[in-house]
Amino acid sequence: MGRNSPSPGKQRKRSGASVDTGAHSKVVLPSMLRVNLVDLDRSGTQEIKGEIPGDSEFWEELDLVLVEPLGIALVVTGIPGGQVLARGEMTAVVAKECRRCLEPLEVGVKESLDLVWLDPDEFGDAEDGEFRLVEATATELDLAPALREEFLLSVPRFVLCKEDCKGLCPRCGVNWNIETCDCTLEEPDPRWEALRTMKNE
Repeated sequence: MGRNSPSPGKQRKRSGASVDTGAHSKVVLPSMLRVNLVDLDRSGTQEIKGEIPGDSEFWEELDLVLVEPLGIALVVTGIPGGQVLARGEMTAVVAKECRRCLEPLEVGVKESLDLVWLDPDEFGDAEDGEFRLVEATATELDLAPALREEFLLSVPRFVLCKEDCKGLCPRCGVNWNIETCDCTLEEPDPRWEALRTMKNE
């Protein structure tokens, strides 16, 4: 489950593009992500703007640590024929570890959103990644599952503190970016090295 701030320990380095979430101030409750399609049909658009904190039920069962709340800015539009569009962006800062030296990092995430929901009776009943489905008779649309999915896809799986990170000594565990050690390392078996290269690709 996501949390508002990283656990105590080493100071985290900021990695990636900086993310400005200062414009998002209002807390977005899970109920605010459930769009009333009847009202949307009348008004045409609905704006959702604010922050989702790390202790929100939005993050339940997700193994993420948020350094800053998730900022979202969306304009939801209803289109005749049962289509719903949600366009905007989301920004956040998440806690990660360098995949080589395991130093804690803060990674900025900024993702543009262009989400589409279609009526399965008109466009088929299979979601293909380009669009999602919502019944024409539905009176409510919960945006949370789609936003969670898009956010998880935007968070990099692996990050480096720097491109030339030297990593840790496999024997004593010293961080080679900070200090050296006297460990003697055996030449790796080329067969294992080829397998390791394939795994890291």
